[in-house]
Amino acid sequence: MGQAVRDLQDRRGTAALTLLAIAVAGLDQAIKAAVLSRIPFGASLPVVFGIFHLTHVTNPGIAFGVWHGAGALRALASALTAVALLLYTRERWRHSPLSRAGVAIMMGGAGGNLIDRLRFGHVVDYLDFRVWPVFNLADVAIVVGGGCLFYTLVRGRGRQTGA
Repeated sequence: MGQAVRDLQDRRGTAALTLLAIAVAGLDQAIKAAVLSRIPFGASLPVVFGIFHLTHVTNPGIAFGVWHGAGALRALASALTAVALLLYTRERWRHSPLSRAGVAIMMGGAGGNLIDRLRFGHVVDYLDFRVWPVFNLADVAIVVGGGCLFYTLVRGRGRQTGA
C-alpha cells in the first residue's frame, strides 16, 4: 500500500511539474505574441525611461547571438540539450521539490525558445535593461531554473526531501 501511495504522489508531482513547464512556455509565447503584434521590429517602448524598455529584436543565434546560421541544427541542438539535461540530472532532482521545480521552469523556458526557433528560425527578445543584451521571459526561466538546481547542488540537498 505504501508504494502505491508513493507512486500516486510521484505521478501527481510529475503532472504538476509538467503543468508548470507548460505554463512557463505558454506565458513566454503569449508575451512574445503581444510583442510581435504591438511593437514593430527594432522599435523600443520605454517603461522606465533610460532603465527598462520593451524592445522588439530577434536573436538568430544561441546565447547573445552566437552561432548564426544552421537554424534546424540549432533547434535540434537545443532540444537534445534539454533532454540530456533532464536525463542527466534526474537522480539529482528526483527527491528535491526545489530542484524539481527548477527543472520544470528551465524546461518551460527552453520550450518557449525552441517554439520560436521552430516557428521563426530565431528567438524573439524584448526585455531591454540597456546594460545587457535584450532577452525574454524564457531566458529568465532558464536562468532561474538553473539557479534552483545550482542552489540545491551547493547546499548538498539535491537528494534530500524538503530542499
